[in-house]
Amino acid sequence: MVMKKFYSLAEAAEVLGKSKETLRRWDREGRLKAVREPISNYRIYEKKQLNMFLDLASTEKEDEVDNFVAPIREYKVLELFAGAGGLAIGLEKAGIKCAALNEIDKWACQTLRENRPDWNVLEGDVKDFEFSKYKGEIDIVTGGFPCQAFSYAGKKLGLKDARGTLFYEFARVVQEVQPLICIGENVRGLMSHEKGKTIQGMVSVLDEIGYNVVPVQVLKAIHYRVPQKRELIFLVGIRKDIDIQFNYPKKHTKIYNLSDALKKGELYDCDVPVSEGAKYPDHKKKVLDLVPPKGYWRNLPVSIQKEYMGKSYFLGGGKTGIARRIGWDEPSLTLTCSPAQKQTERCHPEETRPFTVREYARIQTFPDDWIFTGPISQQYKQIGNAVPCNLGQEVGYSIVQFLNDYYSSLKPK
Repeated sequence: MVMKKFYSLAEAAEVLGKSKETLRRWDREGRLKAVREPISNYRIYEKKQLNMFLDLASTEKEDEVDNFVAPIREYKVLELFAGAGGLAIGLEKAGIKCAALNEIDKWACQTLRENRPDWNVLEGDVKDFEFSKYKGEIDIVTGGFPCQAFSYAGKKLGLKDARGTLFYEFARVVQEVQPLICIGENVRGLMSHEKGKTIQGMVSVLDEIGYNVVPVQVLKAIHYRVPQKRELIFLVGIRKDIDIQFNYPKKHTKIYNLSDALKKGELYDCDVPVSEGAKYPDHKKKVLDLVPPKGYWRNLPVSIQKEYMGKSYFLGGGKTGIARRIGWDEPSLTLTCSPAQKQTERCHPEETRPFTVREYARIQTFPDDWIFTGPISQQYKQIGNAVPCNLGQEVGYSIVQFLNDYYSSLKPK
């Protein structure tokens, strides 16, 4: 390619063989800083910058992972159990259009409407909705269904045995819509729930309605640009008439910590905004005042350990999340729905208090401009229940790659 003096973001990406998103991230990280065009404020790059970078790249092996892939056409998702939109934001960032979202919680629905007035939010119990009108219109159905046990009366553990569970409703909608791919999301505990029978039943149900399930994997959020030790599983079903492989996103080598979440840096271009936050009751604050950063109940005097832990003191297991103060240089433990609930403390590194609403949102990689509605307890609940947005984005890239491969396979060769 003929080199010129200045290059647009798209041109620089082509020269370097990288995605525009990678260049935007490098700009934020200071790895390859763009110049701002005076009038439009668009990123532009100087010829000498690109030459220097190309010379450096030729002498060092790059260990960076980039899962980015652009959609070759418009892809649409129907999301069930949408919550406050963590997964939906991630899929949107990956280039997937949200056609409709169903959610029963009124505050979460208000949050979705407040932030995306153009989204079609279907408020109410999923059981009360019929979705067959979306057949042929939707590429993906997603849903973070709660983990409930099946009835094990049947031998096959099929759709009949799933009745009464919200997974049954997820499967019913998939059967009505017949998407190319369906993705159920859940906590890691689903893998061992009912000694593995529950997930076995889910796989059997999807098989019964015409979907092959990709081998289930646990995805650790810390490997996907999330400063939190949350672990989730994604139950991926591919319609049986499709012979295209789905690949989970590649792990990033960079692990982000609490400092990356709350302070200006690679993840955010400013410190966390000031916001409301819960408070510890006085008796709990007195105990947590004694815990150092990265410490927990074992760091307390023995007499206080016994008083604070009660009967739990004599039980086995480390219980390392109890009376826990997070350190700046580590990812947060998994956030819960209530920041001050008993024996799952995630205390601020320097101040003896729970994380604020905006700090919670940062740890879940929500954008700072994403507004949460309702009482503060409901805001915490919405954030704590969410799929981290950056993890959703990385999974979104895998979905886009799968759909690109599928639609490309339909073209005459």
